[in-house]
Amino acid sequence: MRGYFAVGAEGLSKRMNLGNLMRSAHAFGASFFFTVDAGPAIRRAPRSDTSNSPDHLPLFAWDTVEMMDLPAKCQLVGVELTDDAIDLPSFMHPLRAAYVLGPERGSLSSAMLARCDHVIRIPTKFCINVATAGAIVLYDRHRALGRYADRPVASGGPKGDRAAHAHGGPIFRSGRQVPGWERGGGAGSSGDPVE
Repeated sequence: MRGYFAVGAEGLSKRMNLGNLMRSAHAFGASFFFTVDAGPAIRRAPRSDTSNSPDHLPLFAWDTVEMMDLPAKCQLVGVELTDDAIDLPSFMHPLRAAYVLGPERGSLSSAMLARCDHVIRIPTKFCINVATAGAIVLYDRHRALGRYADRPVASGGPKGDRAAHAHGGPIFRSGRQVPGWERGGGAGSSGDPVE
């Protein structure tokens, strides 16, 4: 899968939820995990993180929204039940994203919502557990950006394998391709494409 993603939570108070969310992030291949405004007991992986995710991905603990230091071009995606949030099934996930979920008995802060590039919601009748919500969002990202065979019209699995990925030649801003790039021709003497 192309790109990268991170998962985090603001204002969590229950260690078991943190551990379950970290485990899901690790299972789906997150690049890092983070907390914002978490208590001291929440800043380390609890026993519910049975995959020991901090041994495999960095864990950042920021005190405030202003202290968050995300990578360049990483889009912050808030998961919150707001009137203007995009329904998750209609959302196109950014290639470089950090997903942030709110506390168990509250919402993302106004400062966090203001910092978000996108706000999405899971279309449920009422709020669900924060760790469950995180797993649903990560599954949706995996399904949307992963390479899977199309679902069949009838029930059941696909009848064939997914098509092999075809690599194309370099495309320049002008929209033209360099002829003979696959043979090493059509380029400068250094082998680099000529603009």
